[in-house]
Amino acid sequence: MNTQELTRDVLIVGAGAAGLTAANELRKAGLSVVVLEARDRVGGRLWTDVIDGAMLEIGGQWVSPDQDALIETIAELGLETYSRYREGDSVYVGPDGERHRFTGEMFPVSAETEAVIAEITDRLDAMVAEIDPDRPWEHPNAAEWDKISWDAWLRQQTDDDEAVRNLAFATGSAMLTKPTHTFSLLQSLLMAASAGSYSHLVDADFILDKRVVGGLQQVPLRLAERVGDDVLLNQPVRTLEWGDEGVTAYTDELTVHARRAILALAPVLYNRIGFVPPLPRRQHQMHQHLSMGFVVKVHAVYDRPFWREQGLSGTAFSPYELSHEAYDNTNHGDERGTLVGFVSDQHADDVFTLSAEERKERILESLSHYYGPEAKNPVVYYESDWGSEEWTRGAYAASFDLGGLHRYGADLRTAVGPISFACSDMAGAGYQHVDGAIRMGRLVAEQIVEAARA
Repeated sequence: MNTQELTRDVLIVGAGAAGLTAANELRKAGLSVVVLEARDRVGGRLWTDVIDGAMLEIGGQWVSPDQDALIETIAELGLETYSRYREGDSVYVGPDGERHRFTGEMFPVSAETEAVIAEITDRLDAMVAEIDPDRPWEHPNAAEWDKISWDAWLRQQTDDDEAVRNLAFATGSAMLTKPTHTFSLLQSLLMAASAGSYSHLVDADFILDKRVVGGLQQVPLRLAERVGDDVLLNQPVRTLEWGDEGVTAYTDELTVHARRAILALAPVLYNRIGFVPPLPRRQHQMHQHLSMGFVVKVHAVYDRPFWREQGLSGTAFSPYELSHEAYDNTNHGDERGTLVGFVSDQHADDVFTLSAEERKERILESLSHYYGPEAKNPVVYYESDWGSEEWTRGAYAASFDLGGLHRYGADLRTAVGPISFACSDMAGAGYQHVDGAIRMGRLVAEQIVEAARA
């Protein structure tokens, strides 16, 4: 039963980084806003929580040096950052199951495999340099590159399986979190272009550079503080009526009238809203070609960062392990040590067929292959399962299936009447990251302000 009516210039659905950035930018321009959030918290895919006495980054957490929008926002909000621990050797587990210690960016593979990886990386960097991350579908080869899977293209370049696996997982398991046969070369190139190059994407020291003291969720929390009472939690929008005169949104408790609306949530959630009239056919078609990936983020907290005693940085990779990568995720100033590992795509599906106990055992066993038997005995263990999050339903962001990006990519950001769209899933630079969410929030706010002044 709707009990309260509100009228604002702009209605924003979703209190993540994109929606809250847009809200603040619109308010600066003198427009009134209300932000409706389905969850009982702000932040969306940013969530810093305390589990069994340990502060964990359940969602996004890292800041890269090229993420200007995020870095500016962190500074403007008065937050501090610190560097991820990376002193000592990294670990690689090869196809033989043996643990190899190494330093530098290149995995300790044979000279032949190393040469293949280097050659194909150079080729990919050259292709990425031609891609506009805001408009990848405009590249002359876009249709061709969108019709071949990432795995198939790599296997056309070489028959070195270890090289393929190591090249594939940067955009597969690590970023898009989908099996590499399910998305296109073009989607992979976009992922790399969003980070500036393929080389950047595979450089963990670049991509996973810094963290925010106290957790990255402080960004949306502080942005929400500035919006104040106009951020309303536990208000999922059930129906959105729209037309030339504006929009009317209905939650279980509220009716909101506004001139414009911003949907600042993952595109896979638009179908949770009943649109009156329905969204145009083009939108319906596009959404059938978009889906979230799936990754389990595993947090293992120990009484101390024991791996440092072995001269290890905590950084570990293997395309052959259940946990394909892992890092030292120890909090700023914490005496305890925290490891974070990732289980993606098919592996993530598979482990959820197991009991919680067996799943934990298998994941910790995988971590022990990197760090030794002590890894099997954390004092706190927690799995971030974003696939079961009602208002997210996957990680880290939506991407297109084979052939979908060049057909529908241009429609992702295209406004429908008074409805605009903003989230990290549709960013160019900063795609899938908080930086992209902030960029999209700024862009849409700017467009609405310009339209209001016209």
